[in-house]
Amino acid sequence: MLRPMSDLTVETAVDVVIVGGGLVGMTLAAALGHAGVSCAVIDGEDPATASSDTFDGRVFAIALSVQRMMAAIGLWPLVAETQPIEEIRVSDGASPLFLHYDHRELGDEPLGHMVENRMLRRALYRRLAELPAVTLLAPMRVARVQRDADGVVAELADGHLVRGRLCVAADGRDSPLRRDARIKSIAWRYRQSGIVCTVAHEKPHRGIAHERFLPAGPFAILPMTGNRSSLVWTEPTEHARMLTGLPADQFHAEMRRRFGDFLGATEVVGPRWSYPLAFHHAERYIDRRLALVGDAAHLMHPIAGQGLNAGLRDIAALAEAVVNADRLGLDIGGDDVLRRYQRWRHADNTMMLAVTDVLNRLFSNDIWPIKLARDVGLAAVNRLPPLRLLFMRHAMGTVGHLPRLLRGEAL
Repeated sequence: MLRPMSDLTVETAVDVVIVGGGLVGMTLAAALGHAGVSCAVIDGEDPATASSDTFDGRVFAIALSVQRMMAAIGLWPLVAETQPIEEIRVSDGASPLFLHYDHRELGDEPLGHMVENRMLRRALYRRLAELPAVTLLAPMRVARVQRDADGVVAELADGHLVRGRLCVAADGRDSPLRRDARIKSIAWRYRQSGIVCTVAHEKPHRGIAHERFLPAGPFAILPMTGNRSSLVWTEPTEHARMLTGLPADQFHAEMRRRFGDFLGATEVVGPRWSYPLAFHHAERYIDRRLALVGDAAHLMHPIAGQGLNAGLRDIAALAEAVVNADRLGLDIGGDDVLRRYQRWRHADNTMMLAVTDVLNRLFSNDIWPIKLARDVGLAAVNRLPPLRLLFMRHAMGTVGHLPRLLRGEAL
């Protein structure tokens, strides 16, 4: 329930304390609250600002398995606007060879959905407000968190205390909780930045996502509602900074050179910005009564559009481990529960992080022998239906030992 800070008592007692109210933290709260596990989400951002009508340009690709989870916890019906991804075309620059995914080869469900950040946030705030087991404390800063054998205590900036049995760090890539737990990460910065903007176009996109590998990095054209597409354009950092600083007409001309005219006349709408691309992976996801999820645990190159999906798969696994323990009367913050979560997610994320890093290094160059080899590889996969379908299922997040929520089943 959304409660003003003035309504809080000196102490609030819950089962799970979630620090960070981004998309991952709030979705975890919705999953736990739907299953009757009490939790408090503590976040520094004002919900009124985070869910405002202002279009900030951020759009996320939600994989099919994650969409099933959102439906299972009562969230998906509240998402106002979504664009199904019907097909994906992967190409290497101007090469005529490509890889084509079509959802109809696997059934009626799309490969995924594109959802605007504001639409997803509004749906999450609405869902949390419907769940009596969830308390959202925002805007509020966490002063410190104490964890011991008996439980966790989060002291808020105004002196209020929130007690629980488990603390979840959903506090982002620079996670203070990860740092306080002295959990090391493997990390580096790419010499690339991602330029993000929205492009309105004359012709319909027909739900087709395009992933083009250019020498500077991937250039993704992702379908949005209406005749709009979200553009994720990778360039060397200095060049990206120069491009985003250009006047609107010059920026559009540079974008159009890479975008092409296959969707007719184009116009850049809304804001445009760039952000540096980086990699990090925590050496472990757990500590005493602490679990890391989402960007607090891992950060990957956006080449495959799997960053948010990986974080949401984290919370599907963690929610199942916690709910199972709670129903058995076990300690939900105990070592056995946390180790189960870590075993479930660390290996899977390690593989995804490695794949995205290798793909970026393989495709972000114009070395002729490498280019020829990757073009032939794309064409070969496209001509081998069993391998192509396996790659499609990976993109949809339906491969492997999945938590119940990712199969669309209730906890």
